[in-house]
Amino acid sequence: MSAPTTTAAAAPMTHRQTLEALSGLLLVLFVAMLSGTVVSTALPKIIGALDGSQIQYTWVVTATLLTATATTPIWGKLADLFNKKTLVQVAIVVFLVGSVIAGFSQSAGQLIAARAFQGIGVGGLQALVQVAIAAMIPPRERGRYNGYLGGVMAVATVGGPLLGGLIVDTSWLGWRWCFFVGVPVAAIALVLLQMTLRLPTVRRENVKIDYLGASLIAAGVSVLLIWISFVDSSFAWVSWQSGAMVGGSILLLGLATWVESRAAEPVVPLSIVRQRTTALAILGSLAVGMAMFGGAVFLGQYFQIGRGFSPTEAGLLTIPMMAGVLGSSIIAGRMITNSGKLKPYIVFGAVVLVIGFGMLGTIDHETSLVLVGVAMFIVGTGVGMTMQNLVLAVQNTVALKDIGAASSTVAFFRSLGGTIGVSVLGAVLARRVSDQVTHDLTAAGIPASGSGGGSLNLEVLPEPVANIIRAAYGDATGHIFLISAAIAVVGIIAALLLKPVNLRTSLDLPDPVRSAAVAADAVDGAPAFDQVSVDSAGTRRPPVAGA
Repeated sequence: MSAPTTTAAAAPMTHRQTLEALSGLLLVLFVAMLSGTVVSTALPKIIGALDGSQIQYTWVVTATLLTATATTPIWGKLADLFNKKTLVQVAIVVFLVGSVIAGFSQSAGQLIAARAFQGIGVGGLQALVQVAIAAMIPPRERGRYNGYLGGVMAVATVGGPLLGGLIVDTSWLGWRWCFFVGVPVAAIALVLLQMTLRLPTVRRENVKIDYLGASLIAAGVSVLLIWISFVDSSFAWVSWQSGAMVGGSILLLGLATWVESRAAEPVVPLSIVRQRTTALAILGSLAVGMAMFGGAVFLGQYFQIGRGFSPTEAGLLTIPMMAGVLGSSIIAGRMITNSGKLKPYIVFGAVVLVIGFGMLGTIDHETSLVLVGVAMFIVGTGVGMTMQNLVLAVQNTVALKDIGAASSTVAFFRSLGGTIGVSVLGAVLARRVSDQVTHDLTAAGIPASGSGGGSLNLEVLPEPVANIIRAAYGDATGHIFLISAAIAVVGIIAALLLKPVNLRTSLDLPDPVRSAAVAADAVDGAPAFDQVSVDSAGTRRPPVAGA
């Protein structure tokens, strides 16, 4: 591995300077999250307008998650090698281009392709924002700023569905503005980052990027997720197609592991992945991602198709979940900064998440909206206490030079879990809806073929058929939330096995030799010092070696 040759050091930042730098990064995170949430309530109408199917409905979401997942470790590794600010700006440009192409799509297939390209930028933004924040703020202090992250997540997740609903319900705008609306916000973020973000730049000689490992990881994950999306619908679980795709994915990922173990600059450093904290955080993130993304993406569909609400109303009905995310992330973030302890909040959040999904697992097309709202609030509370803090647990254990690879590795597995969750739960939902619609149409004496049972545009269907499809979607959604609850139990196990640690107050891990000297000074009665200390006002101070 090449050693750094020159480093542009940055002076310690005050709380105000940190907030100014965070403004552009948080706006970037907002844009990335908005790209997914703004279409959540609008998607039924979008797919209906493009005459798409339930499989295509799922793939509009899955395509973005797929490319974001496959490229996340690559972005993270690049962040350890090159200028982080420049990489964030490149990711914004990719996102902008993908958004414009998606807005001009003329078919569901074109929209899926555009969303896949957009996902490359989304993967970069989601990974690099975490990396940039970790390069500015020590883990102990970072807990309080996780509250700001939670606030942005809540606003994007609440505002996105509302905005998407308003757009598709406004005749003079149309659904295409669900994709165009992020363009000016991303452009503003691009300018704001240029003005406010100042990060130290590390330049290395003879940098070797592991393109082979990155390609094998992306290919292996892609084949696996494509198989998950089509199995049991286009071909059987036990078939030559399943054997070829699963076997091919295992082979590609096995080769990727072999390449990564020998690469000078691995995309996913195996030495980090093998650490107990990182491995458990990955397992927890995988479970949380599968449960959260896989469950939440179908809430908009439940409210609109299963309950008959408009897109705007569906957006309003998701507010309890986002209130839970906002409140729990801010409160937990403050408490983590004050105490320096992380594990109790992750464990509690994981338990709450399972309880919330368990409650959502009882819903059908006639369930009280009060019960649904309470369950969504509980799910949001669990998400707010687990998602960012699992990343923080890993960042606390690695050196600053590896922060990009470590952060993106956790984000990679969270996105992978989300993509698998959306694909699997979408396939389960489609199969249960299809079976129930066929059964109920037959019982009602309506021919199942040619009745429009596969259409998501209920406005063009006869009222009896539309009512049967509506009830089928409402009833089937509860089943996929039960599956989400079962998956989230894995997150509890991973959280319980985490080692209790105190968050460090320095940006980087102490040097082993220097740590020994500090320990010796402490024994002799001399005041020890840390690399970068944090005072009660949240200001980072340079080291002081004595009173």
